[in-house]
Amino acid sequence: MSGFEYSALDATGRETRGVIEADTERHARSVLRDRGLAPLVVEGIRPAAAQSGLRERFARPGLSRKGLALVTRQFATLVVAGFTIEECLNVVIEQSESASTRRLLAAVRARVLEGQSLSHSLADYPTAFPQIYRAMIEAGEQSGRLGDVLGRLADYTESRESLHDKVIFAFIYPALVTVVAFAVVGILLVYVVPQVTRVFSNLGQALPLVTRILIAISDFARESGVYVLVGIVGAVIAARLMLRNEARRSRWHGWLLRLPLVGRIIRGVNAARFADTLGILTASGVPLLVSLQSASAVLTNLPMRAAVDEAVRRVREGKALAPALGAAKLFPPLVIHLIASGEATGRLDAMLARAAEAQARELENWVRGLTALLEPMLILAMGVIVLFVVVAILLPIFEMNQLVR
Repeated sequence: MSGFEYSALDATGRETRGVIEADTERHARSVLRDRGLAPLVVEGIRPAAAQSGLRERFARPGLSRKGLALVTRQFATLVVAGFTIEECLNVVIEQSESASTRRLLAAVRARVLEGQSLSHSLADYPTAFPQIYRAMIEAGEQSGRLGDVLGRLADYTESRESLHDKVIFAFIYPALVTVVAFAVVGILLVYVVPQVTRVFSNLGQALPLVTRILIAISDFARESGVYVLVGIVGAVIAARLMLRNEARRSRWHGWLLRLPLVGRIIRGVNAARFADTLGILTASGVPLLVSLQSASAVLTNLPMRAAVDEAVRRVREGKALAPALGAAKLFPPLVIHLIASGEATGRLDAMLARAAEAQARELENWVRGLTALLEPMLILAMGVIVLFVVVAILLPIFEMNQLVR
């Protein structure tokens, strides 16, 4: 039997959506009518393997970070309440407001009904469910503690999304001020300054140095501004193409880590994400080596990921995790010390959770302090630019007044 997603009207005329199992589309419509529903749309749910080429690329179902966190929390609550996997998927599908999410979960449900485990059913959609997600669910299924594991996984996805939102929201205001500042300066240079300085040029008198500089900048912006913008866009595109090479991208990431402020933020974000992931995996019963390999996938910085891969090799040879991970000197010392403490006391998962919390708190403080410093600096820079324009325009006017007197 195959899965079909349907939209139908009940006896009261209200539209309902869901998933039904049937041999054919006609059979699915017949089953719906037997249930007292008037089918509007009945569409078959095709396996991921049935899609190919460009159609697969654009039709592949996926989940946003917020969507994944919400689905995980709903699923964890239902599993703890005693619902079966099929019943949980049915409820989540009915509660979902996103059509793509309903299609994705309906496809997962179809595989579960075929006899596959939940983790193997999710493996058909790696873009929606990351490797760590599937590894934790597989560990929960094997240990018989799927409800507890899903609860930890829900906490993990929500905390990761919260950290991501805090970092992004902290830089929204400085970014907005920067965009507005560039827009205002561009309008001044391209439209306002030429109108004002044209009067001074027609007088034929020597202009102050500040005014001449302003006129030169304005002429350059009007004549070559478009080419500069095109050059910047072209440089960004070329850089992105060059960074597709893993060796170049690794060198670029290593250079970023050496920057004073940016490097600390990148190191903090990756360390918090790694510690949180490794802690949740080890707490769920996943073996340490498997946990390390899965946790390395969440690191976006290539040198830090290479350090974890090297640590995996050393741990496999019998060395402790803390010195193996600290050999590269890329992770914050606090994380290494807490891991060492966890290994010594047999509470590695608890120490990793504490390390992730400490890194997230430190990162949040750093971002808050950095944005608090950036905001007045941007306003001050904007004030200096406006002052320069005003002085460059007023100086010739003052000189003209002195000549008249």
